[in-house]
Amino acid sequence: MSRKWLLFFFSTTLLLAQGRSSYGPSRIWWDAGQGGFLPRSEDYENPEGLVGMVNNSGAVRVDGHPFFEALGSNGRACITCHQPSNAMSVAPSAIQQRWLETGGKDVIFAAIDGSNCPGLPQADPASHSLLMKRGLFRISLPWPPAGITPDFKIEVVKDPTGCNANASALSVYRRPRVVANQVNGITLMADGREASLRTQAITAAKVHEQMTGVPSEEQLARILEFEKQIFVAQSADVRGGLLGEITGPAFLGPESLSEGRAGSPLGVAGTISASGWIPRPGVSVEGIQKDFRESVARGSEVFLHKAFKTGALASGTCGTCHNEHAAVQAMEIGTTNHAPAEALRDLPLFKVTCASGRVIHTQDPGRGLITGKCADVGAIVPQQLRGLAARPPYFANGTAATLREVVDFYDRRYSIGYTEREKQDLVNFLKSM
Repeated sequence: MSRKWLLFFFSTTLLLAQGRSSYGPSRIWWDAGQGGFLPRSEDYENPEGLVGMVNNSGAVRVDGHPFFEALGSNGRACITCHQPSNAMSVAPSAIQQRWLETGGKDVIFAAIDGSNCPGLPQADPASHSLLMKRGLFRISLPWPPAGITPDFKIEVVKDPTGCNANASALSVYRRPRVVANQVNGITLMADGREASLRTQAITAAKVHEQMTGVPSEEQLARILEFEKQIFVAQSADVRGGLLGEITGPAFLGPESLSEGRAGSPLGVAGTISASGWIPRPGVSVEGIQKDFRESVARGSEVFLHKAFKTGALASGTCGTCHNEHAAVQAMEIGTTNHAPAEALRDLPLFKVTCASGRVIHTQDPGRGLITGKCADVGAIVPQQLRGLAARPPYFANGTAATLREVVDFYDRRYSIGYTEREKQDLVNFLKSM
């Protein structure tokens, strides 16, 4: 059975089997101010199957809604960079399509951060290469942080974008995070610089939408209400079938998240038992589907229980960093300074010299740009794992093009020694999230 046929199958008959509602064809891209309704639930195709979105409060009329309407001067809204079809983030494939459809005039390409640097010729696609190739937005942060005396110095070693000439502000490039599954109001910032979803919404409106002033209390309340009622996860796989079956693993599929059956949306509630992944009555599971589900089950076991050393003394598993508690703390896991050189060649490179004499070369000083502490240089807050198949590339800097590259990176970084089967099982598990 071809992948194309399977995608068509999942986007029609399987959605009916799930009981999903529909307001006509799924909108692949939502423009600011477009109007209409966001359905109670919707599914969107991606190369691995379908990503599902569930709105716990039912269909939302978006006309006048501050998440969907431009609040600032550049025409953007929150929805611009947090698209349902990309699991409430945004993917380069969708951005590239917007360039083609609008001749580079879509508001997502606003010079403030949708360009490698505001001073570049904005009509040239090369000026937006990091956004279109990796989904990276420019983040400009003051240096040093206000009221803080850093315990390290920063030198710009390489500046391919030309946006780090000003020593009082440093530009780094990061992927937008998922605005969904906000059961506990987790931070959306890779460096943890915002204390809450409320302050994050204010900063996003002022910086990314270039709003004069701040959103009203009513606007903020509606934005936060929306962010806390939207749930996203992969809902179907081209090999494994429906992922959110009521008889299946408790934490797969968007419905399990919205109904609270999944535990924390940030982590994994438990390993999957292949024998316990019971199909719907009258449905048999065999062949490719059976093999895939068994692989996902093994991958959950590897994710939660295969231990490896993460430092001189400490050891842990994938689940150690990707859980409800760890995912609100920045940690240096190597993604900003241990990625392959080829993956970093179009990003800036900084030399950090700590008061202790320690020297660190990094593409993004991460949390260190906020605290001014050498111990925080390169530290990034882990992100949630839902809807991964709908929003490549991965890591805050987009340096892993595929989930296999993610697994291979950590295998090298921590000398884990995964077998080929364990790697594929982990990849299949992550695709199912």
